[in-house]
Amino acid sequence: MKLGRFRHAAWIHNNVLSVIGGFENNKPDTIISKQLSLNITKDIKENIPEVINTPEVTKEPDREVKANKEDNRKTKNEEAKEVKNELKEEEKKVVLITTKKEVVCNDILDYTPKSFTIAPKAQVAISYSSEMPVAMKKRIISLPISSLQKERAKLIPTNKITFNSLPENNDSARRREIIAQMFINHLLRPKEWINMEHPRKFIFKKEDIVTLTKECLEVVKTQPTVLRIKLPVKVFGDFHGQYQDLMRFFDLWRGPIEAAQGGDIESYDYLFLGDYIDRGSNSLEIICLLMALKIKFPNQIHLLRGNHEDIAINQAFGFAEECAGRLDDDVNEDSSVFQTINAFFDWLPLAAVIEDEILCLHGGIGSVLQKLSDLEKIKRPIKVVHEVRTFEQQLIIDILWSDPTDNDEELGIQDDTARDPNNTGFIVKYGPDRVEKFLENNNLRMIIRGHECVMDGIERFAKGQLITVFSATDYCGRHKNAGAALFLQKNYEILPKLIYPVDKSKEREWIDNGRPQAPPGWKRKS
Repeated sequence: MKLGRFRHAAWIHNNVLSVIGGFENNKPDTIISKQLSLNITKDIKENIPEVINTPEVTKEPDREVKANKEDNRKTKNEEAKEVKNELKEEEKKVVLITTKKEVVCNDILDYTPKSFTIAPKAQVAISYSSEMPVAMKKRIISLPISSLQKERAKLIPTNKITFNSLPENNDSARRREIIAQMFINHLLRPKEWINMEHPRKFIFKKEDIVTLTKECLEVVKTQPTVLRIKLPVKVFGDFHGQYQDLMRFFDLWRGPIEAAQGGDIESYDYLFLGDYIDRGSNSLEIICLLMALKIKFPNQIHLLRGNHEDIAINQAFGFAEECAGRLDDDVNEDSSVFQTINAFFDWLPLAAVIEDEILCLHGGIGSVLQKLSDLEKIKRPIKVVHEVRTFEQQLIIDILWSDPTDNDEELGIQDDTARDPNNTGFIVKYGPDRVEKFLENNNLRMIIRGHECVMDGIERFAKGQLITVFSATDYCGRHKNAGAALFLQKNYEILPKLIYPVDKSKEREWIDNGRPQAPPGWKRKS
């Protein structure tokens, strides 16, 4: 039997398939007016041989046929379970190999449909009227979905937010957000770095800087002395007040701001290893911007303490003089910008661990650090004691001041005569054997640290188990060194990014020949 092209109606009744309508095969324009009926259990088997497994359809199948069907169902269910068990066994054998670890993937054959969930935060674009300062006309902020209705009234442009003016209410979170955004708007300008001038007068009021510092302090206090960070992350070394170099990195490889504004904060954490101030001309720009970013992105921006984040050092190496000269700040007053920021420094974390694999700190492991738990036990705030009397005081000096030995051939612990000319024995160098033993005892793979000016911006030590990164170019206007940052990717690849010096003849560093000298026993090296 052949069925040709037709438009038809069809139905089944008592095992009989009936079709009416359609067109003749040989006469496509001739409509079939008769009804065609087929017995499903007989005619189809005879006329269409390929349909061979069609079961007979009866009104009331007998119990034996019904029992056979149930047996067949059980058999099929058992076979399905066996196949599923075999798949699970195969699934367990699938292993993804990372650089160090084997990760067993038990969910590869998960057939459960994935459910979509809305992000916890929304990006909100705000535009203000022409009466607002240019930097405040357009803003993009992130707000929790749950608080959109609550925040709506506050974000309507009729709420005039003027530069250097804060809302006088008890909403501390709102106040914190506004002060941080105000500094970010005026300081995070990487596209303008090449035309930046170095005015002696800082654009912000002293009281605003004090407020910013205190707000950032409240964020830092809630976080531990040793941070735990996930990949991917960008790691930066010393900047020492060289604000243009910081902007160059953000200009070339994106900065810590939302993607809608050209940044990549949703994709990367940012880790800074200390020494933000001193020597350079723009310590205020760097530390104020980093504090504002820490407030805005408390879990993506990470600030460690360096040896210059210590009032005994930065009062002699430029920061005190910069505060006095650019802010007319009385650095001896407890309420001054200089004193407030140094009180903030006492709360900065001392180290960070990336993916439980890489220890990051400013100076190094020195002579006494044996376990990460030694660092985690240190209580903040921390006053750096240079005349060491206790184990903890020595531990802090080691973290902030110690260096690797000059090469992989120099082993053990050595006195650092360059940093400790009076030979107090408190500042030391540590050899590659010390690095290897420390990593082994703490189940770590690598140390990343700053503290030393290295010519290529990065330098490997202990057969690559320790990397020094230094981000300021042409350090102190004398060394012509490159600056570097390390981009640690999700696949554990470490990608160095380098910048080279540019002409800085317009402005020299605060510390120059003949300017204030270091305290007794300290050498100006980094």
